[in-house]
Parts: sequence; C-alpha cells; structure tokens
Amino acid sequence: MKKFLWASALVLSTLLGLNSNAQSPASVPRTQGQTEVLWLGQAAMRITTPGGKVIMIDPWLIANPKTPAQYKKLENLGHIDLILVTHAHSDHFADAPALALLNQAPVYAPAGLEESMQDLGILPPELTPRMNKSGSVRPFGPEGVKITAVHAEHSSELNWLNPATGKKEMHIGGEPLGFIIEMENGFKIWHMGDTGVFGDMKLIAEMYHPDLVMLPIGGNYTMGPQEAAYAMRELVKAKLALPMHYGTYPLINGSPADFQAALNAGGNHTTEMVVMQPGDKKRF
Repeated sequence: MKKFLWASALVLSTLLGLNSNAQSPASVPRTQGQTEVLWLGQAAMRITTPGGKVIMIDPWLIANPKTPAQYKKLENLGHIDLILVTHAHSDHFADAPALALLNQAPVYAPAGLEESMQDLGILPPELTPRMNKSGSVRPFGPEGVKITAVHAEHSSELNWLNPATGKKEMHIGGEPLGFIIEMENGFKIWHMGDTGVFGDMKLIAEMYHPDLVMLPIGGNYTMGPQEAAYAMRELVKAKLALPMHYGTYPLINGSPADFQAALNAGGNHTTEMVVMQPGDKKRF
C-alpha cells in the first residue's frame, strides 16, 4: 500500500511539474547562435535569426540606388519567411507585395495598409495578417521569434498605381510602426522605421530593452543626426545603434560621422555605433 501511495504521488508530482527532475519551460535552453543582419540600403534589412528564420524589413530594393545590384533580383535574397513593413511609403513598401508572392510569406504592416492591400487586390488575406501597436505575434510558434508593433512618429500614405487606369491614387496606409523583434535566444532588435523623436521612445526602451536599434539619421523626413543622437543618448540608451535611411538622395544627407559626433558632443553615453555599408552583413 505504501509503495502504491509513493508511486501515485510521484506520478502526480511529475504531472504537476513538482518533481525536481522535471524541466519547466523556463529552464529549457534557448536557441543558441547569432543573429545576422544584411543591410540593403535605406531601411531595408534582411535578418536571419539564430533559429534560421529569415525576416525582410521594408523591402525597397529594385529602384533603390543603394541596393547592391545582385539583390535587385528578388530571387537572390534567398527564401524569405516573413516580411515586416513599417509604413506605406514606396521606399519601404514597394517590393513587399512581389516578395510576399514569390515566397508565400505573410506581410505584417500597419492595420490600415493591410486593409488597403486586401481591398485593392494587392495581396490576398492569407498573406496580410492583422496586428496593431502594442500587439505581439509569434508567427513561427510559441517558442519562436516574438514581434511587437510599437509607435513611430511619421506618416503612412499609400500612393498606388491603378493598373486599370494607369493613374496614381492615394489610399489609407494606416499609422506608421516600429518593430521590436525578439530572437529565439532573447536578442532584441528595434527597427524604428521612419520616425521623429518622441518622448515614449524612453518608455519603449524601458519596456523591451532592445540590444540593437536601427534608426533613421538622414533628416528632412525623419530624425537627422542630432535628433537621432539625442534619442539614443537621453531616451533609448541601447548598447548598439545601426544608422539607416540616409544618403539615398540629396534631401536625406545626414551621415554616420555626423551622428557619432553628435553622440560624443553630448558627453557620456552608452551607445556604440555599428558601421555598415549597403550589402554588408554583420552577426550579433
């Protein structure tokens, strides 16, 4: 009888996770390895996660003067599992539909842009899943990459060429986004999209603790080097900053050198600038 009671207690404790030898979800080892970032000019980033998933952000490639020639052929990007679009402007959205259809990859974008893509027949519903600011998704399963939509301070008009009339039309593009992307091993990237400085950058940084921040520094349409440096130094305070969205055309003439100088001019800071050229790959 005692043996029966002991065995029953052992089975019950195992089922309830009370057995000291049982492994709780928190104790299961996370995916090891590094995150690879390929910058393709402007805000276009191809991210390969430690678990091997490939995420394309803001794919403006074919008409982008800074995209290396081999990547202007979308097939040369390799298989893409997921596409993120921060807003509807063509220099962030232009190649997303073609890339989505080529790979049958879903596109996460502002909710209004998702609706417009469906209504205009740009992409089918199965490739335009819905999410919105502060919402999180795990598109590859419960233990996979976690993506959270956060605020960006910009605009998001969809300027669409109607194939039936040959004329451009303005449609709803939803509110602009940034994305917090948490890898399988816990490494976090904040792709800010196009944005100006806003006070809740501090709140977002405190909530999500990004390791690497991809931020625009070109000016005119977004933060320039001084504003971006202030944001990193005073609000975000992340370890790594990757400047983007500069030098593509004359109006966005901020430079990484200007950004670094502005960082240093403000005194002590905790941010290291990541130096990349379009076509470069780095692992983190």
